[in-house]
Amino acid sequence: MHDDRTLVESRLKRVLDERIRPAVYPASVPLEVSVWTAPGEPVPVAEGLAAPRTPIAVGDAWGAPWGTSWITVTGTVPEAWAGRTVEALIDLGFDANMPGFQCEGLVYRPDGSPVKGLNPQNQWVRIAAPAAGGEQVELHVEAASNPVILDYHPFLPTELGDRETAGEQPQYRLARMDLAVFDETVWQLVIDLEVLGELMEELPVEGARRWDVLRAVERALDAIDLQDVNGTAAAARSQLAEVLAAPAVPSAHRISAVGHAHIDSAWLWPLRETVRKVARTTANMTALLEDEPDFVYTMSQAQQYAWIKEHRPEVYARVKKAVAEGRFVPAGGMWVESDTNMPSSEAMARQFVHGKRFFLEEFGVENQEAWLPDTFGFTGGLPQIIRNAGSKWLLTQKISWSQVNKFPHHTFLWEGIDGTRIFTHFPPVDTYNCSMKGKEIAHAARNFKDKGVARHSIAPTGWGDGGGGTTREMVAKAARLRDLEGSATVRWERPAEFFEKAQAEYPQPPVWVGELYLELHRATLTSQAKTKQGNRRSENLLREAELWCATAASRTGLPYPYEELDRIWKTVLLHQFHDILPGSSIAWVHREAEATYAGLAAELEALIGRAQQALAGDAAGGRELVFNAAPHRRSAVPAGGAAVPDAPAGCSVAARAAGGFVLANGLLSVAVDGDGLVVSAVDLATGRETVAPGARANLLQLHPDFPNMWDAWDVDQFYRNTVTDLTAADSLTVVADAPDAVAVRVERSFGSSTVVQTLTLLAGVGRLDIDTEVDWHETEKFLKAAFPLDVHTERYAAETQFGHLYRPTHTNTSWEAAKFEACNHRFVHLEEPGWGVALVTASTYGHDVTRTVRDADGGTTTTVRFSLLRAPRFPDPRTDQGLHRFRHALVPGAGISDAVREGYLISLPERRVTGSVDAVRPLVELDEDTLVVSAVKLADDGSGDVVVRVYEADGGRARGRLTTSFPLAGAVPCDLLERPWDGTRGEVTVDGGGVSLSLRPFELVTLRLTPASASAPASASA
Repeated sequence: MHDDRTLVESRLKRVLDERIRPAVYPASVPLEVSVWTAPGEPVPVAEGLAAPRTPIAVGDAWGAPWGTSWITVTGTVPEAWAGRTVEALIDLGFDANMPGFQCEGLVYRPDGSPVKGLNPQNQWVRIAAPAAGGEQVELHVEAASNPVILDYHPFLPTELGDRETAGEQPQYRLARMDLAVFDETVWQLVIDLEVLGELMEELPVEGARRWDVLRAVERALDAIDLQDVNGTAAAARSQLAEVLAAPAVPSAHRISAVGHAHIDSAWLWPLRETVRKVARTTANMTALLEDEPDFVYTMSQAQQYAWIKEHRPEVYARVKKAVAEGRFVPAGGMWVESDTNMPSSEAMARQFVHGKRFFLEEFGVENQEAWLPDTFGFTGGLPQIIRNAGSKWLLTQKISWSQVNKFPHHTFLWEGIDGTRIFTHFPPVDTYNCSMKGKEIAHAARNFKDKGVARHSIAPTGWGDGGGGTTREMVAKAARLRDLEGSATVRWERPAEFFEKAQAEYPQPPVWVGELYLELHRATLTSQAKTKQGNRRSENLLREAELWCATAASRTGLPYPYEELDRIWKTVLLHQFHDILPGSSIAWVHREAEATYAGLAAELEALIGRAQQALAGDAAGGRELVFNAAPHRRSAVPAGGAAVPDAPAGCSVAARAAGGFVLANGLLSVAVDGDGLVVSAVDLATGRETVAPGARANLLQLHPDFPNMWDAWDVDQFYRNTVTDLTAADSLTVVADAPDAVAVRVERSFGSSTVVQTLTLLAGVGRLDIDTEVDWHETEKFLKAAFPLDVHTERYAAETQFGHLYRPTHTNTSWEAAKFEACNHRFVHLEEPGWGVALVTASTYGHDVTRTVRDADGGTTTTVRFSLLRAPRFPDPRTDQGLHRFRHALVPGAGISDAVREGYLISLPERRVTGSVDAVRPLVELDEDTLVVSAVKLADDGSGDVVVRVYEADGGRARGRLTTSFPLAGAVPCDLLERPWDGTRGEVTVDGGGVSLSLRPFELVTLRLTPASASAPASASA
C-alpha cells in the first residue's frame, strides 16, 4: 500500500506539471511588443501612455534598477477563437518563487483606465469571455524594474538599495507575451487535483480518508488522455466529485479567510514605489471582488488609501465602491502598521487618531481591530491606547517568529500596564501570506493552542508587498475547502465577523500580562540612528508646536496651524512604519527619511518661534524669557509656560589627585579619572555612591556584530562573547568652569572612528549630562555605553507609552534570558527600597541590563548599557557611517518620579526668547507631580476647545486638580479622536473653573476643555 501511495503522488506531480497545467492555455498567438523607458522617476499615466514606443521582443533585456518602462502589447484575437475565453499572458521576466520582491506591472487600457496588476503568480489579463473573434487588443503596462534585493542568497551586501548606487544594468528579460485561449475546465481540474493532493499529504497515512482520496485521484489520472487533456478534463473531474463533496466533520477547525496583501509601506523599495505597489494590488483586488461574489478583502494603513486617492484616483474610486459594498474592508485603524516599541505616547495615540479618522471621513467606517501582523513586538502600553481609540481587538502574527519560547496561546486577553485588556488573536496558520495550500490549512488546525475551548482562527490570504494579493486560484481552493472531509473548514469573512465569533465562543480566554516581546529583531532598536533621532526630535517638536501654538491662539489670537500640523503628524507617523523607524529598509529609504526629518524640523521650529514670539511680545522689549515645554517645572519656570530665568550657582571643578577631575554642584559629586571614565557619582543628600566599587561608568564597549540572519534586524546573544573596552583617552580637558556649569571633555579614537564626550554638571540640577559625538566608520560592530551601578534589584523599570514596565535583571527562565536587548523611551530606573538611580536618554532606545555578584564584598553590580550604534551591511551596506550625536544623563538618588521628570527635561530643553512681558502663564496646570500632561492642543474640529491628555506616570493611584488660565465653561472626557467618551475608569469632576482627577495606575484620560466665551484673547503675561 505504501508503494501505491508513493507512486500515485509521484504520478500526480508529473502529470500536473507536464501535461495538465500547460493545457490550461491550449492555443496561443504572439503579441507585438514595444516599449518606452522613462528617463528618471515614474511619470504620470497620461505621459507614459503618450510617449513614443520602440519595438522589443521576447528575450530582450529591459529595466535598469528602479526604472519604469511603459510596455505596449497589441494583437488580434483569431476568428477561430470565437466563443472561447481569451486572455493575454504577460510575463515581464518573473521569478515565480518571489512575488513582491522583483519587477511588477500595472495594466492600463488605451483610455488610461487601470485593469489589474501583473505579478509572478498573476500574469493574465482577461480579454473576452466569450470572444467574438477578430477583437483588436491593445494594453499598456507600467512596468517597474525593481531589483531583487532579498533573493535566494539573502543578506549579502548590495548597492542595489539606492538609485544613486544601483547602476544602469538591465535587470530582466521579457518572457511570454501572448494571446491565449483559457480552458476553464482544465483550470478547475488543476485546482481539484492540487487541493486533493495537498490534503492527501496531510491526512494520516493509514486513515481511510487518505486512501479514498488517493484512489479518486488515481481514477482521475486514468481518465485523462495525455494526448488530449482538454478533451478529457471533464471526465477526470467527474472522478473527483464524490471525494470533494464529502463534508467536514462537525468538530473541524474553522478558519475565517480574509483576502490580504501585507504591503510594507517601505522596505526593500522606496516610499514612492509603495504608492505603485498599492495601486497594482488594489486594482487586482477590486477586479477579483467583481469576479468572486464570496470573496472579502481587507487592507490596513490609512496612508496607503491616501496614496491611491492622491496618485491613482481611478483606482481609488473602485476601492470606495467596494468598501461601500462591504467587500473591501479597511482594517487596523492606524495611519500605518507602525513599530509599537519606539513611538512616543502621543505618536502611538495619533497613529489611531489619524487612521481611524481617515476611515470615518472617507468611508463612514469605524473598525474595531488593531491590525499589526508584522510588527516586531508590542509595548505594554498599547492595550490602553487601542481601547482609548474606541477599538477592542488586536491581530498579529509576528510573535510566532520568536526564537526561543513558543507563545502559549493563539486567542487570549492581553493586559497592558494599566490593566486594560484587549481580545487578541495570533493566526495559527503562522503566516500573513496564506495561499490556501493544504499544508497551511492543516498546520493552522494542528497548531491551534486553544483546542477544546475554541475552534476559530483567521487566515490572512494573499501575496504581499506587491505580489498581487489574493489570486483566483486561492479563491478556488477556498471554495473547495469550505466543507471538505479531512480539512478545516474555510469561509471568507471580515475581520470583525471573525472576532465576534471567536469572542463569543471563548468567554474566558487566558490572560497575558505585560509586553508581547518578540524574541527576534532586537537590533531594530538601534539600527539607523539618524532615522531614530529624526523621529524623536519630530515628536518633541510636535509637542512644542501644539503647546505653544495653542497657547498663542488662546492668548493672542494667532491662527492655529491646523493644516500644517496635520500634514506634519502624518509624515512623522508614516516614518514610524515597522521597517523605517526600526532601521531595516534600504539606503534610499533612510537617505530620504533624514532629509524629510530635517525639513519637518525647520517647519516646526518656525511654528514654535512664531508662537513664542507672539507670546513674549515685542522683541525690542529686551526681556529674556525661558520657555519650558516639559510637563514639569524647570527651576523658576512653570511647566508649559515661560518666565524670566534665575541665575543658579554653586558648581565647581577640581583636579583629582589620582588623575582626572571632580565635578560638583551641591547635589552631586562626580569623579572622572584620567581616562575620562566616571569612577564615582555620589548623591550628596544621602552620601550614597552610584558607581559599583572598582568599576568605571560611561564606559564605551565595542562588540563584533554578525548575526546568523537578518543583519539590520538581529543581534544574537553570542555577540557578548567578545568585547573591547574603549578606555584609552587621547585627551581630557576642562571646557566649562563657571558658577552655573562645569564640564570636562574626553577624546578617544578606535579602529577608524573617533569619539568626543562632554560630561556636564549644571547648577541646581541633580544629574550628570553626557553628550557624545561619534564619527563612526566601523563595519559589523556594535557600540554600547555601560554604567555599572551599585544597586541590588531583581527588576528595573523602562519607560514606555503612558507609563513604564518592569523587566527582570536576572535570567531565571528562558523567557527572561531571551530579553537580552530591550526598549526604553526616555529612561530606565533601578531602585532599592529608599534609593534609586535613573539613566535617561534623549534619543536612543535599545539597552541591556545585567547583574553580577562581586567577589570582593558580595554586593551586586547591576550594569545598564545603552546601545548607540551598529554597522550592519544588509540591506544598507553603509548603515550609520558618519557623524552622530547623543545625549544621556545619570541621575543618582532618583525615584521613579525623578526619572520621569528628567527624561522629559533632557528631551525638551528650554528655549530663550526676547520679548516685553514678564511671564507666560500655562494654559493648564496640575497640582500633582505624578499626573503628567502628554499633550496640549486645540481640538482638531476647529471649535476652539483645548484638548489636554493626562496620564498617571508613577504606577500608583493619584488625585489631582487641573486648572486653566482661561475661563472654563466645561470639561468632557473624550476618546483619542476627541469624541465624548465614558470609557475612562478614573473619576473626572468639573468644578469651579477646574477639573478634579482621580486616576488609577498608568491611567490615561483625554479632556476636552471648552472656554467660557470666544471673547478677545487674554493677555500673554501672567
